[in-house]
Parts: sequence; structure tokens; C-alpha cells
Amino acid sequence: MSVTEDKDERPAAARTYRVNDVAVAARPIETALYLVATPIGNLGDITLRALETLAAADVLACEDTRVTRVLLDRYGIATRPYAYHEHNADEVGPRLIEALSAGKSVALVSDAGTPLVSDPGYRLGQLAIEAGYRVVPIPGASAPLAALVGSGLSNDTFLFAGFLPTKDKARRDRLEELRQVPGTLIFFDSPHRIGATLSAAADVLGGERRAAVCRELTKTFEEFRRDTLAQLAVDYADRTVKGEIVLVIAPPDPPLPPGEKDVDELLRRLSSDLSVGKAASEAARQTGLPRRDLYQRLIELKDDHAGGR
Repeated sequence: MSVTEDKDERPAAARTYRVNDVAVAARPIETALYLVATPIGNLGDITLRALETLAAADVLACEDTRVTRVLLDRYGIATRPYAYHEHNADEVGPRLIEALSAGKSVALVSDAGTPLVSDPGYRLGQLAIEAGYRVVPIPGASAPLAALVGSGLSNDTFLFAGFLPTKDKARRDRLEELRQVPGTLIFFDSPHRIGATLSAAADVLGGERRAAVCRELTKTFEEFRRDTLAQLAVDYADRTVKGEIVLVIAPPDPPLPPGEKDVDELLRRLSSDLSVGKAASEAARQTGLPRRDLYQRLIELKDDHAGGR
């Protein structure tokens, strides 16, 4: 790859893209690193802004030139793609920065979805920022978000945790770290590991937790299977699965409020070392109960103790 030496010989008229067989001229774009989201399955999910950026860019870097070429051909884009992936990132990354230093615009795409999400584009983004170049996100398709909104699970707070470790103990240790996260968990998974992942998740997180196995998102055989982790673990134990998978797991149930006796014991213990106000504040932090109520209860306990009752 010689992006700094290669000249983009396309005339301005050739920097076009096609929508419904209509050729559209791409407007020039400034020197910057453009992170362009591409479809995760259905090629119709590309945005007009993404098409214009891909057609206008001087340099187009991608994970697999064959995969990206399918998208470019679909929309009549003549930009030549260069390979940039985890195996050549250390060599190619600096060359892409050199292209920016030469005044070129560089677009980066992954095979599917949004660049930098579980791919080596993160390193390129860091290099560009450190070198003082603009990094411009061109948003679009995202497998984690598509799975989340299709799962039917809570989406006000969520954590995308990428791929779980492949070895069982490391996988279970990681799930234990995430067990009390107060939000929906989202993972990428492979078809030959999903059964083991669901079994581990049911054991560590609790079999009663709701979850969704989201497979082949936006593609012809898109599938959502929604159930408890325990039931999904049974369903996928011996099932042959194909395609890309996103696993979405519901948050843990909120803890039950402590009983009255437990609260009184906590207040007595805290007040032995702290003032009434500080004991009430600490009890409120630990239990989630209103500080005012705890303060009043502690006063009552002290009055009872002073009265000899």
C-alpha cells in the first residue's frame, strides 16, 4: 500500500455515487479522518452522507477490500479501497496518517457497522487525534443498538461489553465483574460459543434474568429469541447456529429494601462511632432509604435507650 504516493486519478466528475440508478456528484470534503458506518447486513441501510463521503474521499481504508467492494459496486462508487486490519494496523496506520499530512481526506470503514467498535480502527483514531487531525464520525448502522432496541429489554441504561473471553473460567470471571451493573448488558458472540456463553451467564447472573439472542440482524434470516437465560441456555445447548450474534441481557432486579430490624441494627452500629447526622447519612447511602426518615428513627432509638426501654 502506498497511499502517500498513489494519486487519485479520478476526475471530479467520477467522484459520484448512484441512488436508484441516478448518479449524484459528491461534494469535496476537507482533510480529515472520516469514520464511516456501513450496513451490518442489509445494504439499503447506508446513509446518503456515508455514500457521499466514500465517493469523495481521497483514500478509503477498510478491513476486507472484497467486502467493501460489494458495497461500493452496489452504489457505483469508484474509490479504491486499501486494506487496514488488525494484522497490518501497525504498518498501515502510520501511512494513513502520512496521507492526512499530505492533505488527503481518509475514510475508514469496517466490514459492517460503525468503525472503532471492536476493531483496530480505534488505534487509527488515536493516531489521528494525537497528530492534530480532525476525526469526523459519519453515523449509521450499529449492531449493538439494533439488538438493544429489538430485544424488548430496558434501554435507558446499557453497557456494551464486546466479546467475552473464550475460556470458560475467564468468561465466568468477566460475567461476575458485570453481575451487578445496573443496566442492560450487550455482548458480541460467535455461533459456536453461544451455548456455552448462555450456560455461564445463567449460572453467574441468574437463570431468571431475561435475555435476547439476536442473530443475523437486518439480514434475510434475522432472528430474535427472547426468554430467560436458563431457558435460552437449554435451547442453545445442542443447537447448531449460524451467523453473527448479539446477546442482550436484562439488568439485575433492584435489591429488596432492608427490613426494619436490619435498619435499626445498622443505625445502632453506625451511631456508636458517628454523630446522629453522619450515621443517618451513611445509613441512607447504604440502604437507599430517605436520610430524614433514618435520622428520625435514630432519634427514637436513642430516646428508647435513654428511657431504659
